[in-house]
This record gives sequence, structure tokens and C-alpha cells, in this order.
Amino acid sequence: MAANISFIQQSKNRVIPVFLLFGLLSSIGWSQQTNTSYAKKVLETSEIDLLFSYYEQDGNNAAVTGGEGTEELTDATSSIVLRMPMNVDDVLTVDVGLSAYTSASSSNVNPLDGGNVTATAFDASSGESRKDLLAYINPSYQHSSKDRNTIWSADLYFSTEYDYFSFGFGGSYTRLFNEKNTELTVGGRVYLDKWNAIYPIELRSGFFDDRVTGNGTYNPNFSEFDKETRNSYSLSLSFSQILTKKMQGALFVDLVRQNGLLSTPFQRVHFGDTEDFFIDDFQLADDVERLPDSRFKLPVGGRLNYYLNDFLILRSYYRYYWDDWGITSHTASLEVPVKLTDKFTLYPTYRFYSQSAADHFYPKEGALSTSTFYTSDYDLSKYDAHQYGLGVQYKDIFANTKVFTFGLKTIDLRFNQYDRSDGLNASIITLGTTFVGN
Repeated sequence: MAANISFIQQSKNRVIPVFLLFGLLSSIGWSQQTNTSYAKKVLETSEIDLLFSYYEQDGNNAAVTGGEGTEELTDATSSIVLRMPMNVDDVLTVDVGLSAYTSASSSNVNPLDGGNVTATAFDASSGESRKDLLAYINPSYQHSSKDRNTIWSADLYFSTEYDYFSFGFGGSYTRLFNEKNTELTVGGRVYLDKWNAIYPIELRSGFFDDRVTGNGTYNPNFSEFDKETRNSYSLSLSFSQILTKKMQGALFVDLVRQNGLLSTPFQRVHFGDTEDFFIDDFQLADDVERLPDSRFKLPVGGRLNYYLNDFLILRSYYRYYWDDWGITSHTASLEVPVKLTDKFTLYPTYRFYSQSAADHFYPKEGALSTSTFYTSDYDLSKYDAHQYGLGVQYKDIFANTKVFTFGLKTIDLRFNQYDRSDGLNASIITLGTTFVGN
């Protein structure tokens, strides 16, 4: 069941807290000679990345319970990324992962199935809806021209969890100019997703519980969604330029269009102009979240990296975001890698994020039953957020440490703390290792 994992998925529409990172080919000096046809391989030998992350969050504005209630959640994700040279010019990459989470807020889709003494939005139910497992596979293929000035790639994506299935495909084309000092990339992606809609227990057909209290009879004006598909289309353009011997910059823009069921079926809404009904201390839904069936997103941003000396680099990033739901946001971050020794590098980071509220966001009981669209998901509210991080990397360019026939190339360990102005707090620890074949 899709959870409200806002720290992991702020710029994504699915929960996948693992990233497949491609190296910048423009930073590699390719050896070419006039009197020979020899070309250096794009990837000399097979590489394996083993990645693990553990994430936890807490807060008191759960969308599952109508904007008020526990947001406690834990998520453990592991993945394997295998990169294989198919020949001198081509690389096949396969990224496979599992993400298992336990969510107090999602458990309250049915707060009555865990045998709790008293049902309340601020405690987790112990029923089956409190946990889920997401599995995904992302194969991709990359081809480079003989002169290494042209690169194209294509990939597929499949993921599944209890109430959601996603299929995606995409590709990109990169051209390098000006002795590889200038890089232009255009890419596109399509996701064709399908919900298996799960609604709050009290809105399901045949629901009856003699513990319901309130004035009158609980009879919400609720209807199920008539379609359960969600399609997403994106077109991206990026431009990278080496500006000086010490400075590199990049600009990018994405055009994203989504259509279909963009509401989350199990997220409750409480109206301000209807009677309240309860089971114990748990307030029953007046409806579920209703959002428009289309959305257009436009993020525009840039990066600027500056090499100070052999021990210090500044990596800055800024993004402006706009969508037709009324949200605008600003993201700014700074990472300062500090080279401690030939093998160890320290990575302190800071990230600031600020957004306006969506047109259809209402706090609990802020929406009216006469409204067309409404949500109490605080991911769509106005808030500021700060993220602080620290990482350390161990790198052995000779891969002297062996595990079976593979040599250990790098170990990355990072910790990030995330604090949001609406009270949501989160932390994540990630561990990544890279092994290279002989």
C-alpha cells in the first residue's frame, strides 16, 4: 500500500528511495591515437553496487486519517545494481530492489482490524494494512559512438505493491561538443500505472458497526472512483558546460504531464459543514481525497560546481518548481566534499525547501461538502523544510580488497536529518558499496 513517505518522494510519484546513478562520461579522458582503431571501453569491467537504506519519520498530520493523526513510518530498502560491458561501446545495467515498510498511518485505513482496545488516529492498528512490500526492476541499455561524442540509452521499469502496479519506459540522447566541454541531453519517460483502489473501512460496501456515535445516522455521500489508471509523461532537457578549469555549470528543465486517478483512494477528508461520527476516538470519513484528473509540472533548475583545491569542492544546486495545482517551490542545496586522505572523503550537505499550498488543500474540517476538489494531505500544504547531512566515502582505486572475484572499489555511508515546519521529522541512513570485476 502506498505510504505517505514525503522525505523520500518529494519530487517523485512513487516510493522508491534508491537511485541509479550514471557517471558523467564527459569527465573521462578518452585515449585515441591516429594510426590505430583501438578505442577505450566505455566500461572496462563489470561493476556491482549493493545499496541499503533505512528511513523513519514521525508527525501528527496523517492524510490517511484526514490531516490529523500519527505519521510514524519505517522503511528498509535494499537493491543491487549490476553494470555489464556488452562490448567496447555498450553497457547493460540492471537495477533490482525491494522496499519494505511499516506505517502507523496506513494501518488506520482499517483502524478496527488490529484488536486495539480503543480506536484512535494517534495510534497504529496492528492489522495487515500497516505494512507492505514494493519490488521493482529497472533494466537499461546504453550505447556510445566510436568517438564518444554521442550517447543514447533506453530503459524499462516495473514495480508492484499491494495496491499499485507501475510500468515505465524511456530513453535519452546525449551529444558532446567543444572537445567534450559541452554536453546536451534530451530524454523522455512514460509511466503507465494501475491502482487496486483500497478505501477506508467505513466507506466500503456493507460496513456496519454498532459502536458508531454521532448526531443522526452515519451515511456519507461517497462514490468509488470510476477509473483506476494513472499515466505520467515527461520530457527533459539538460545542458552542461565546463566554464573554466575549476568551474562547471548545468541547466535543466522538465515538462511533466499526469492524467488519471491522481487522488489517493484511502486518504480521508472531514468536512466542516457535516456532522461528525466516531468509533471510540476515531473520526469516520466524510469522503476521500478528490483531486483533478490532470496535472502539469514544470521544474527548472541548475547546478554549479567549483573546484577550490585538491581537498575541497563546492557543489551547489537550485530548482524552481511550478504546477497547475497552485504549488510553487524553491529548492537550494550545498554539498562540500572534503578530501581527508587519498582514500577518505567527508561529505557535509545542507538542503532548504519551501513550497506554497495547493489550491485544493484544506486542514481537517476546512473543506466543505459542496467543494469539487479537496485534500488534507500535508505534502500539498504550505511548509518549509531543512535537511542536514553528513557522509563519508572510502575509495580504493586499485580495488585491493577482494570479495570472491570482485574487488571493493568504494564504500559510502551517509546520514540525513529532515525537519519540516508542519512538525514532520525524518531521518535516513544509507550504505552503498561498489565492487568491480577482474
